[in-house]
This record gives sequence, structure tokens and C-alpha cells, in this order.
Amino acid sequence: MSQPAVGQRIAVDAMGGDLGPAEVVEAVRLALSRLPNLNPITLVGDVAVLRPLLASAGLSEHPSITVHHASEVITMDDGVMTAIKGKRDASMFRAMELVKAGQASAVVSTGNTKIMVAAGTLKLRTLDGVERPALAPVIPREGGHFILIDAGANPEASAQHLVHNAILGTDYCRMVLGVERPRVGLLTIGTEEGKGNALIAEAHEALKRIGALIHYVGPVEGFQVFEDEVDVVVCDGFVGNICLKSWESLSKFFSGLLKEKLSATLLRKAGYALSRGAFTELKQRIKPERYGGAPLLGLRGVILKAHGSSNREAIMNAIRVANETITHDLNEHILADVARANELIAQPATS
Repeated sequence: MSQPAVGQRIAVDAMGGDLGPAEVVEAVRLALSRLPNLNPITLVGDVAVLRPLLASAGLSEHPSITVHHASEVITMDDGVMTAIKGKRDASMFRAMELVKAGQASAVVSTGNTKIMVAAGTLKLRTLDGVERPALAPVIPREGGHFILIDAGANPEASAQHLVHNAILGTDYCRMVLGVERPRVGLLTIGTEEGKGNALIAEAHEALKRIGALIHYVGPVEGFQVFEDEVDVVVCDGFVGNICLKSWESLSKFFSGLLKEKLSATLLRKAGYALSRGAFTELKQRIKPERYGGAPLLGLRGVILKAHGSSNREAIMNAIRVANETITHDLNEHILADVARANELIAQPATS
């Protein structure tokens, strides 16, 4: 079997998560055991910390693992510019620099989202034709999943940014969800023509003009996104981040409420015991570990942002998705589609 190219490595930031580098090393061990076509991995972090953990996991001499030293760690309390200027040897930044130098193709990190977006944009730059990157988490819905884009990378967007989000989300949806012709909806306050603000109206017209590239189904309202109506939900990062955090909070609220009510009486406890299989299936269906993280799409390199509290399974799945983006040449598809979309938008509306 041919060996992967030098740059086809996954740089994993081992130091930024809530559960510590030991959980990241265990995630790498899981990935190596479960993913047969996994590209080589470079763990980025403090060598003095990582070497003993690799030894404990039986990975010290594994041919697919290298370690790249970084002496500093980005915390959740760090400011963006303070971190970028003052922590140049941080593991997150060193991982990105491996991609910039062509020594890796993807980064997986559980670190600070704001700093990751800013540093990723500064260090890697956007793809030709793409003005702003976008975060694209996978969200469960009726009968499957959908891509939410943007979930917070770009709070202030133009109509062209939303068009690019539609392209980025469509190409990513094809890859990660296997949907051949993803249905794209523009999130707004009503489906009638003219509903929404000026940004929505302009983006709606632009999305209709690139119809040959995407399957645009039109504006969608909030209550439609969890029905089997769209595969990609397009919005700016301000709206998307509020949606994402509200949905996560609501899920935790109902989970806690359900647990409280089911344990209130002996009869309810017995009923829960009898229906435990159904609850287990429900938990598996909505658990965030399934896809592990959200990619920051539109950069010259792949960055997978996993949640700060991610466990080994979630990090392993983030590594899996990063590996798929390398294997499927996701950025090459994005480059071609964005270039064509920009051409179509630039043409006079009458043509």
C-alpha cells in the first residue's frame, strides 16, 4: 500500500481540552484501533507530559505517531490578541503552523473557539474566493442530521458570505452525511417572499442565482430545521451561535427534567427500567460525540473544533472527520464551487 504524502497528517492539539492530554492520547489510541485508513498523527504539546502518556497507552513506538513540542497552552480565559501575541509557542498555534508549513493537512483542537477562529484565519488564510471562514456543526433532526453554517465564526455577514456558507455547507454535507444533493435553506423569520431583513432578501436573490451549484429550497423558519426539510441551514454566525447554544441548553434542560420526573416515584422508576432500551437509543441518536466537532470551513487547511469538554470518543470522531476531509479533498471541491458561484453572482441579474 502506498504511503501518505508528507503533508497528509493530522495535527492534534493535545493540551487545550477540559479533560487534559490523557484523554486526547486515549482518543488517538481509539482512532488507531477503529479507523483502518487513518492518516498519520502528530500530537502537539508538552513532550514531557505526552511521552509518559503515550507509553502508558502502548503507543511510544507506533509508526503513525510523532510528537511536536509546544511549551504553552491556550486557556478559555485568554483574550484573542493577548494569546496570539503572547503565547506564540501554544500547542494550538504550533498545530496550525504545521499545516501552514505543509507538514500536516488538518488540525484537531478542543481549545478556545474565538482564538482558534482568529488564529486560523491569520495563520492559514482563506481559500481563494472565500472571504470569511464558517463553523459547520452537524445537528440531529427528524430522520437524520443537518449542517448548521455559520455557528459563530463570522457574526457580521454580507449576502456573499451567506452564499459562500451555502457552498461550504453543501460540499461538507455531501462528504460527512453522504447526501448527494443537499437541500439548502436560508434561516429567517418567514417563508414568504420579502420576509426578513435586507441581508436575508439580498442573500435569497443571490442564492437563487447560483441554483446550478446548490439545491436551494428557499427561506426556512426555525421550526422547520428539525423536520426532514433541509440538509444545510444557512445563517450568519450571530444567529447560528445563538441557535446552537439555545438548542444545547434546551436539550440539557429536557434531559434533566426527564431524569427528575422518571425517578420521582417507584412506579416511574419501574417504568423507566422497562423502557431503558428506548432511552438508550434516544441518547445514542442525539449524543454530540457522534461527529466530534465542527470544522472551520473555507481555510487553506482543515481545522476541526471539538468541544472543550469532549471525551475520548468525541475527539476520536473529530479525528475521523478530519481524516475524511483529507481523503476526499474537500477544499478542492470548495475552491471550484466558490469560484463558479462568484462568477454567477458577478453577472448582471438580467443574464
